Amino acid sequence: MKKIVFATALAIGSLTMGTAATPIIFHDGIMEEVIVQGFEEISVSEVPEAVTMALETDYPGATINKAHVNEESTYKLEVTTQDGSSMELYADSDGNWLEM
Repeated sequence: MKKIVFATALAIGSLTMGTAATPIIFHDGIMEEVIVQGFEEISVSEVPEAVTMALETDYPGATINKAHVNEESTYKLEVTTQDGSSMELYADSDGNWLEM
């Protein structure tokens, strides 16, 4: 009897995971985290010049792999640094780095 109660509790608990804090959106079986955060992917050429200049100044040799923007004109950049490591950077449209 204890096993049945435990199994039922596990089953009910697993149904509620992921629904309380963060909505999860699936597209073709892949979780779209970017949509959840409010960022939309854009082409690298759409990144403002001020942001690309700040990247060149503060992270010499870094390249932008992907770029995203939200409604507040905050840019999320997925970059590869000169030493080959990957990182995410956030900037406003004036090229100021943001903590997120």
